[in-house]
Formats: sequence, C-alpha cells, structure tokens
Amino acid sequence: MELESSEMEKKKKHFVLVHGACLGAWTWYKVAARLKSGGSGGGDCKVTALDMAACGINPRSVEDIHSMEDYSEPLMEFMEGLPEGERVILVGHSMGGASISLAMEKFPLKIAVAVFLAADMPCLGIDMKPIYEKYKRSVDFYMDSKFVSGKDGKGGSFLFGPKYMSTKIFQLCPPEDLELALALIRPTPGSVDEDVSNALTQENYGSVPRVYIKAEDDMLINRPIENFRIENYPPQELKIIHNADHMAMLSNPNDLSSYLLQISLKYM
Repeated sequence: MELESSEMEKKKKHFVLVHGACLGAWTWYKVAARLKSGGSGGGDCKVTALDMAACGINPRSVEDIHSMEDYSEPLMEFMEGLPEGERVILVGHSMGGASISLAMEKFPLKIAVAVFLAADMPCLGIDMKPIYEKYKRSVDFYMDSKFVSGKDGKGGSFLFGPKYMSTKIFQLCPPEDLELALALIRPTPGSVDEDVSNALTQENYGSVPRVYIKAEDDMLINRPIENFRIENYPPQELKIIHNADHMAMLSNPNDLSSYLLQISLKYM
C-alpha cells in the first residue's frame, strides 16, 4: 500500500514556483491553492513555492549574497533533492526567470517545461548589453524605491517603494494583497542584477521547452526588452494574461492557474 501511495505521488504534476525581486514564496498563495485543487480536469497537483536566499522567511542576510548563484541556492538544493525520475514544471516570475534558467542549465532532465511569467528569459548567443543600454530607464521611473550602494560601489541592495508598488506593480491587485506585500517585502541584493546567459548552454538550458507568459497590464516589465527576448530567442509558446498587472498570480490567479494546468497537460 505504501509503494502504491509513493507511485501515485510521483505521478502527480509537480509545480515549482519561484518569486521575483523583493518578494517571496508567499506571492503564490492563490495560485498554489488552485493548482492543488487541480481545477477542471487537472487532477490534484503537487506545488512547491520556494523562498530564494534572503527572501521571505529564508534566514540569510542580503549582505551574504554575492551572485545570482548564491541567491538561487535554495532552488538548486531543492532540484538536487528531487527523487530519481521525477520531472517538474518550473515557473519563474520576474527576476525568478534568472534563477530557473540556472536550474535549467544544471538539471535539464528534471524539468518537463520552464514557464517564464513576465520574467527575465536569457537569450543564448545574443549580446544583450546594447539592448539594455538602449532601453535603460531613468532613475525617476522607480519613484520612491530605495537603492543602497555597497562597499566600493559594489553589491548593495534595492527595495521597492510603497508608491511604486501601488502604481506600477500591484495596481490591479486587491488592496489586501498590496498590504500583505508591504509587510513582507525584503531588500534584494544588488549583486544579483546580472545577465546569467554566459553560464548557460544550448545543450542544457536550450534543451528545456520554454513557455513565456505576458501580463497585459504589466507596468514594471521593460516591454521593449521583453519583446526583444521573445522575438530573438522564441519560446515554444507565448501566452498573454488579460486584466493582469506584474503580479498576475495575485491580480488574475484564475487565468494564470488555468494556463499552468494547460501547460502541464501538454508537456508532462
């Protein structure tokens, strides 16, 4: 009986959810509940929402994080510990796209599909520096967000400001979700603001199917850069969530959960 139960657990679709900058695993609470119930025809699913280093309830300090690899360590440890033969649907939101990309490179055989939700999606073989420079935003864009410089101008951290969050990140979310976010956000290490493309290969990262999900009313995402990535390193699928801000998992969790279940049925 124990063996049967274990085998059934393995057959469940397993979603691994990675949050964006300054946020935490808590951002996925609505989607996690919907995926676990499975929705129409989906069956119940396993869901793991992770806190990256120095985020959510992770005990590490922002000063201890010196690279995207450091920041993404909780995801790498989780992927390392997956049972043999288990493959997951890996979902990265915003800056979480860089974290899941590193996992795709290291554990390609453990990932059925990678989903980039309004996220950083690296483009192999393309020098992004001129694109970043061309579409660089002014400091004013970030309003009351705080940028703290580290020693010798390196490292440091940044934290979204309340006005910035209410007008450009959570503008379509219920007010209680904004209040929750204001209480739970933590500074993100400035040292993780890097392009991880140089650490990726076509053989590994490039072998994992990718689905990109745009949020229609996203005011945080740098749209020209997002479009460049999609057009020049196309994912297998592109989906758009309507009536969703940057926090699509909170502003339109029903449609996002439905998309994720559809994706799981196709790629698992």
